[in-house]
Amino acid sequence: MKEHFKRNMHQYRLLALLGILLIVMGFLVPGKFLTVRNFRNMGFQMAEFGILAIGMSAVIMTGGINLSIVNSAMLASIISSFVMRAMYDGGNGMAELPCIAIGIVVTFAVALLCGLFNGFFVAYIGVIPILVTLGSQTVFDGVALNITRGSSVSGFPKLFQQIGMGTFLGIPYTMLVYLVVILVAYLLIERSYWGISIYMVGGNEKATRFSGINTRKTLMGVYVFSAMMAAVAGILMTSRYNSARADYGSSYTMQAIAATVLGGTSITGGSGHVLGTVIAVAIIQVVSSGFNILKINRNFTDIAIGLILIGMLAIKHFVDKEKMLARK
Repeated sequence: MKEHFKRNMHQYRLLALLGILLIVMGFLVPGKFLTVRNFRNMGFQMAEFGILAIGMSAVIMTGGINLSIVNSAMLASIISSFVMRAMYDGGNGMAELPCIAIGIVVTFAVALLCGLFNGFFVAYIGVIPILVTLGSQTVFDGVALNITRGSSVSGFPKLFQQIGMGTFLGIPYTMLVYLVVILVAYLLIERSYWGISIYMVGGNEKATRFSGINTRKTLMGVYVFSAMMAAVAGILMTSRYNSARADYGSSYTMQAIAATVLGGTSITGGSGHVLGTVIAVAIIQVVSSGFNILKINRNFTDIAIGLILIGMLAIKHFVDKEKMLARK
């Protein structure tokens, strides 16, 4: 029990910070923040952001990064939106459910191609992840803008909007999807052979390769996994906005990286936990929602998140340093 507490100390610190922020926001905005309505609104937004952060954390655990995760999400959503709109044809074409099902399949198919594109250049060609994904970010964004000519795509079946805006017993469908994603990600990353290989590749890719693990397949799998998370987030965003546009979710890329690092995942790879990322996402959402209710400028929200990130990393650094000195 004691060892478990020490091993997960950073997560406990994050939980403590989350609790403090909830109390502070509840005190600053009484009757508005700690309400069912506000938590429901947070649930609609937090799910898509959290799913992207989980996809990002898996990549960062290998020592890589995926700067194109949001762009692949929106490109996949835009193409599937055109398909759904054409098939639905304003109610004169295919029935709603088959139309939505095909649209979702197209979203995952396009996202898969984006993931294979990034994974191929990183795993098999050996290009540095930040360069590959920076390039693919530009490519995916350029294709999306050319297809839409900078405008939004709409005209889907009305039932499609229920995915992003509907509730079950007062709980947003998006949060239910998010909870399923968290469970699946936890089992894949922290309780499977593939997950072990992710940590090993992030710790020392060359040694992992010599140990007999196919590091190329592991890296390819990570970028495909990241793309699948992008597809899920893209579906939720498109449904919530009832339209698809190239610049939707543009701020999520850096926020996903911040949540991953704040959650305790090492930017150089080899360590990290899904739960840490999930708690960090909640912290960022609480700050963002609280500042929004207080009508504080969005730029100050970014400043606050940045300061929290730096502060938590500084604490972690000094704690780790103390542990190393104690061992010596």
